[in-house]
Amino acid sequence: MKTGTLQFITLLLGAIITVACGNKRSNTDRTPSEDLTAKQMLQGVWLNEGEYDPAFRVVGDTIFYPDTTSQPVYFQIFKDTLVLHSAITTKYLIVKQAPHLFVFKNQNGDIIRYTKTEDKSYLTYFEEKRPVALNQNRLIKRDSVIIYGNDHYHWYIQVNPTTYKVAKQTYNDDGVEVDNVYYDNIIHLSLYRGATQLYSHDFRKNDFRHQVPPEVLVQSILSDIFYTKTNTDGFHFNASVCVPDSPTSYQITIIVSFNGKVRLKV
Repeated sequence: MKTGTLQFITLLLGAIITVACGNKRSNTDRTPSEDLTAKQMLQGVWLNEGEYDPAFRVVGDTIFYPDTTSQPVYFQIFKDTLVLHSAITTKYLIVKQAPHLFVFKNQNGDIIRYTKTEDKSYLTYFEEKRPVALNQNRLIKRDSVIIYGNDHYHWYIQVNPTTYKVAKQTYNDDGVEVDNVYYDNIIHLSLYRGATQLYSHDFRKNDFRHQVPPEVLVQSILSDIFYTKTNTDGFHFNASVCVPDSPTSYQITIIVSFNGKVRLKV
């Protein structure tokens, strides 16, 4: 084979490999990553623009509503899209977001505008007790990357449904006492600094026996664990131990320090 022909074939193969690698990188880049800056900007209490009644409150990964019928909902933000993970996942186009302004388009195409308030008195709107939505028979996975100081941390949560039954005593329409049966969860929580595992544990409701009275714990379910914040104490997570279909619930803070030590507080 002539030298010129050989060089041409070599160059052609090199070009094909380059294009293939480029396509591979392009496909990889299509995987959306959550906008953690936008999520952080959304933390706090928001009012309908020009009004004085609160619309919602954002704490960590969760949106809370002031009325007693709307359950809290887990949310994410990807680029210009707000994603709400309720019974049905819904997406909304974010028109504009600033530290004290949030504008989005609802499902009817209407532009909805909210302004953030720093008035702490609005927090009382979200203190009313209500039945907490339970995670039942659903495998849930969540994870996120947190940059704190000069290090990258990665937390991971997985809610694992079990066949462990929890019986709650109640009364039917005839006033007869009956037991409603629910199923408990085991929730895995792990935390990494880079590739180094700082903490890993499978939480069961009995892990919170010192925070929840025994007569409540026996009828409760470990419903969920959410990430809330990071500060000098470490990484804060919120565990919900709830009595099904009841306003009774205990919210326990799990604090994982930067050296992997854990402490719990109500």
